[in-house]
Amino acid sequence: MYFIFAHHSVIPITIRLRKNTPIPISVNYYFMCKCNYECGFCFHTGKTSHILPLEDSFRGLKLLKDAGMRKINFAGGEPFLYPKYLASLIIFCEEEFQLESVSIITNGSLVTARYLRDYGKHIDILGVSCDSFIEATNIKIGRPQGGHIDKFQNVSRLCREFGIKFKLNTVVNRYNINEDMNEHIEAIAPFRWKCFQVLVVDGENNSESTLRDAMRHHKSFIPEPNDVMMSFYLLLDEYMRFLDKNVNLQSDSILDVGVAEALSTIRWDEENFSKRGGIYDWSKEKDAVTGVWHKK
Repeated sequence: MYFIFAHHSVIPITIRLRKNTPIPISVNYYFMCKCNYECGFCFHTGKTSHILPLEDSFRGLKLLKDAGMRKINFAGGEPFLYPKYLASLIIFCEEEFQLESVSIITNGSLVTARYLRDYGKHIDILGVSCDSFIEATNIKIGRPQGGHIDKFQNVSRLCREFGIKFKLNTVVNRYNINEDMNEHIEAIAPFRWKCFQVLVVDGENNSESTLRDAMRHHKSFIPEPNDVMMSFYLLLDEYMRFLDKNVNLQSDSILDVGVAEALSTIRWDEENFSKRGGIYDWSKEKDAVTGVWHKK
C-alpha cells in the first residue's frame, strides 16, 4: 500500500508534565460498543450494550475538564447509532466547557446532512473510517451492506459544506495491503490520514470464540508490537474507565475514584503523547463577519 500523509502544523504549546499527576489533555471516550458494521479486525467489540445515563456522562466529562482535558473524541462502536445522545454530548462539551476541540470517529454510514446542519457547529473534526476504495474489498473486510465508498465520499463533501475538519482513518490489513489509494486520497484531501496496524486484543478479537477474529486475516499473521498506539492514546470505555495499554486492564471508573486516581493505575505515556504530535491544529474557528465556521 502506498500512503500519503497530509501535512499539518503542530501547535507550539508546551505540556506541563508532572510526574505523579498526568494531565488528560486529549481523551478518546468510547461511550458505547454497539456497531452496525462487522469489521473483522475491530478491537473494541460489542461485548456489552452498556451506555451510561446522560447525567453520568456529563459528570464524568466535567471531571475530565477540571483535570485539564482540552480535546474530546467520541467513538464506539458507531456513535451515530445514538444520534440524540451524541448530540447532547457534543453540545455539552462545546458550549458548557468551550473545549478546544470536539471530534467524532464514525464509519460514516449514518451521518446525514440534516444532522450536520443541526449540530455541525459543535463539531471540530469528523474522523471517518475507510479501509478501501474498492467496494468488494470493503465487503470482505466486514461491511456487507455495500455502498460504503459513496457514503464515505458524501460525508467528506458534507464536512466541507459545514466547515468541519475531515479526517480519514485506515486500518492496514490483508485485503487492502496492496491497494494504491493515492488518487482517491488526493481527491478527498483529508485534514489528516491516520493509518493503523490491525490491533489484536485478547478476549476481544483474537480467536474463533470472540465476536471478531482478527487472526483469520492470515494464518501466518503475527501482529507487530502496538506499544506506541496503546500507550499514546488515552482511552475511556463505556463505564468511564481508562484502558491500560494492554486493553484488558482498566482503571476504576472516574465517576467513583476521580480522574487522578484512575490515571495512576494505568500506563499512559504522556511525554510521548506530546513528542509524537498528540497536540496539533485540532480546532476550527468562526468568521467574525459571516458567522460561518471554517478551518483555521
